[in-house]
Amino acid sequence: MKKEIIATTNERVDKFLSKELNENRNQIEQLIKKGLVKVNSKPIKKGGVKLKQGDIIEITFPKTEEKESKKADFDIPILYEDEDLLIINKPPGVVVHPAPSYKEATLVDWLKQKGYSLSTIAGDERFGIVHRIDKETSGALVIAKNNKTHEFLSNQLKDKSMGRYYLMLLNEPLKEAKCVEAPIARNPKNRLKMAIVNGGKEAKTLFVPIQDNLTAAKLFTGRTHQIRVHLTKLGRYILGDTTYGKKEQKIPRVMLHARELYLTHPNGQKLSIIAPLFDDFKTLIQGIDDEKISSLSNIFATYDGMCDKQQTGA
Repeated sequence: MKKEIIATTNERVDKFLSKELNENRNQIEQLIKKGLVKVNSKPIKKGGVKLKQGDIIEITFPKTEEKESKKADFDIPILYEDEDLLIINKPPGVVVHPAPSYKEATLVDWLKQKGYSLSTIAGDERFGIVHRIDKETSGALVIAKNNKTHEFLSNQLKDKSMGRYYLMLLNEPLKEAKCVEAPIARNPKNRLKMAIVNGGKEAKTLFVPIQDNLTAAKLFTGRTHQIRVHLTKLGRYILGDTTYGKKEQKIPRVMLHARELYLTHPNGQKLSIIAPLFDDFKTLIQGIDDEKISSLSNIFATYDGMCDKQQTGA
């Protein structure tokens, strides 16, 4: 499908089209990068091209490509939903995104099955996945239902105003709260793992002991396997983690759960959503006071500013 628009103002083409098409500028940039926007019959390469009144802009909208989906024979608890976003409690064992090497149904397949879809004007079908969780990790995950919400939440990820508090079970308790600040990159000796590497991407994590080996964590950055890698600096690992811990364990999955998600809704409302623990996790923490994990945000408020000081000993 093609559309012609006559420029009515002298301004950047991406800014003008964003208003005319009621789409965020990132989506306009995607159209431009794909060579789908012309000004006065000439394709443009950058969104910063300045328009003049009367210029004719021609946009070609590509057909959205739908990929074949697999039947999801699982269900996912919904923690919050409105017209802009969906917050779920991802069960352990569910993969978020499809991959050629993975043959089972994923979270994206479940979203398709339930009728959720975020189709973009640039022709790429996506499903509002703003951030992700590893297959074995469970817990809170937010999904945007439209492009504007997706961009709004993505910006919060960048400026760290959106985040999650995690619960985990360690092989050994921590004696006190610890802040680990150490760069992370691909492990040069094992490409399947990450590691603390000089010159890697900066990463910072705060760990707070709750009771016995139950520990909470707050991420100040979002690196792959960040919690698991930073625990190695403290001489600890998460139960069930055979990648960074002992190879032989009877616990079938990594005991890591995204317990609490905090963000600002596009309408300006502050949201804090708690994801209930799944049975496999609850079984291993019997006897621990529920009040201690009812609100991790309150716990971490008492450690506000601690990561301004370097403290990485075990």
